[in-house]
Amino acid sequence: MPSAPLILASASPRRRELLERVGLALEVRPADVDETPLPGEAPRAYVARVARAKAQAIARPGAWVLAADTTVTIDGAILGKAADGPEAAAMLRRLSGRVHEVITGFTLLGDAARDEVVASEVELVALDEPTIAAYVASGEWRGKAGAYAIQGIAAAFVRSVRGSVTNVIGLPLVEVLDALRAVGTPGARLAHGIAS
Repeated sequence: MPSAPLILASASPRRRELLERVGLALEVRPADVDETPLPGEAPRAYVARVARAKAQAIARPGAWVLAADTTVTIDGAILGKAADGPEAAAMLRRLSGRVHEVITGFTLLGDAARDEVVASEVELVALDEPTIAAYVASGEWRGKAGAYAIQGIAAAFVRSVRGSVTNVIGLPLVEVLDALRAVGTPGARLAHGIAS
């Protein structure tokens, strides 16, 4: 098994926590890449492209890099991270009482490369204006695709999830662990024992 470290190319504390909870030792090196969607870019293609760009930005010989990008999509539109409170409120109004998709692309890059895209369907309850205003005032939406965090206060807005819950948090853990085991990255056997 390779002795190279596993580098997480992400500043997301949620991704780091998910991986550390299953026993993976990480070196965290956030990647600084442009996350602007290209004109007409489909949501799945978008997250796959950005995840690969993040991994390539951090790649170095003898190391494995894991990078990911998550977005929310509804009506074919990509809802990334809201720039401000009014934009966050507009996103929440759009998602209110409806089903949307949370899509994460991840890349594992080292001696080989693996790219995967995982989607989950999320249904939110109908949100009234006072609820939206209170949530925006909480600030929890900052830095979150679709302007909500399922692992926080917004858990109360989620009627159902079809698919990976950890994907909605920001990293589809089962699929990532499968990819890590497939390439024999450090700690994969430990994570396998915990996840099995």
